[in-house]
Amino acid sequence: MDATEVCGVDVLVQGLSLRCSHHSRGSGEEMPSSSEDSREETSGHRDLADSKKPQDKKELGDEVNVLMDALNTLSSSEEKLAALCKKYADLLEESRGMQKQMKGLQKQQAQMVKEKAQLQGEHSKAVLARSKLENRCRELQRHNRALKEENTLKSREYDERRKEATLHFQATLSEIEEQMEQHSTHNTRLQQENLELADKLKKLVEQYELREEQVDSVFKQKDEEQQLLDSKLQKTTELLRKSEEKHLREIDFLLKEATESRHLCELMKEQESQLKQQLSFYMDKFEDFQSTLSKSNEMFTAFRQEMEKMTKKIKKLEKETTMWRGKWESSSQAVLQMAEEKTLRDRHYASLHAKLERLERLCRALQKERNDLTRKVEVQHGPQTEPGLVDLGHFEPEPEDPTAKSDPQPSEGEVAERGPERGGVGLDPTAPEQT
Repeated sequence: MDATEVCGVDVLVQGLSLRCSHHSRGSGEEMPSSSEDSREETSGHRDLADSKKPQDKKELGDEVNVLMDALNTLSSSEEKLAALCKKYADLLEESRGMQKQMKGLQKQQAQMVKEKAQLQGEHSKAVLARSKLENRCRELQRHNRALKEENTLKSREYDERRKEATLHFQATLSEIEEQMEQHSTHNTRLQQENLELADKLKKLVEQYELREEQVDSVFKQKDEEQQLLDSKLQKTTELLRKSEEKHLREIDFLLKEATESRHLCELMKEQESQLKQQLSFYMDKFEDFQSTLSKSNEMFTAFRQEMEKMTKKIKKLEKETTMWRGKWESSSQAVLQMAEEKTLRDRHYASLHAKLERLERLCRALQKERNDLTRKVEVQHGPQTEPGLVDLGHFEPEPEDPTAKSDPQPSEGEVAERGPERGGVGLDPTAPEQT
């Protein structure tokens, strides 16, 4: 290696050392400007800076090796010197650019410090505003507690009224039970009269054996009574069917009304839950508003007005919910009353059906007796045709319609009218067996 190459290497080493000195100066100038920030950094950042130093040295060694390889490719020392000078000029220009960039960063750091102080002042103001808003929120919570206590008192009054209504309903039920007991005693008396009439029927049967000539007239009268009974039975069945249809329509209407009331009550509850969710959403939004904004007096006033509106709306919805709940309870009571009436009608229909079966058995027994007497008469006087007589030997009751429902209980007057229609003769299911 000649002298020019040695000189070129010295110049290159000086340029690299100058570049390193610039880096060290830049870091030295950055240290005073950021002394306050460096005090706040942790020891982890220092370890990271120490770990970067060997890496920087390695990069500088690589650059020197690359530069030496590039110089070895050149043939003359003048070209090597020119290349070194050019490299030095580039490094110098790069160093100046880095100094300018460092000054700009220092200015930005000073600006950031000022902004930090300003933000700290605004933060302190926001903390004061937050404390004031918390006090107001506590007052609002106390007011809400007072409203809840008032609502509790109202609900207690409503429970007391409901208990009074329940007592009144129980008293009414006791009166109805007393009336049912009176009716049962009356029915017992009627049964006793039926027994007495059955005794009279026995006497009439004995007289009937002695008065064979009156058989035709007696059977004609029985046939007419049977036809009248059939017509009355048809009318009673028709009345039962119409009354049951009307009863079913009333029950359907009440059930629909109760369903609608329950649906409206559920809608009101859903609206109440939605309003509560909106209220919680606005509370969260209000807290975010406290932490991010400093001048929030006007917006807080607007929010408070909105809170008052929402409170009024909630009160209104609670009143509507109470109203619909009352309607639903009234409709439920009406449905229960209708169900009780239906039960009573079903019982009365069962009793009527039992009476009808007894009448049919009695008619069959009378028909059998009539046939026996007719055969006796034919044996004694020869075969004769009895006009106006209907053969009831194969009489069968119509099948009971499972869809038929009960009808209101007939009055006592109707029960009393049936005696004269049968010629003053009572009906007893045990009469055929006794005869």
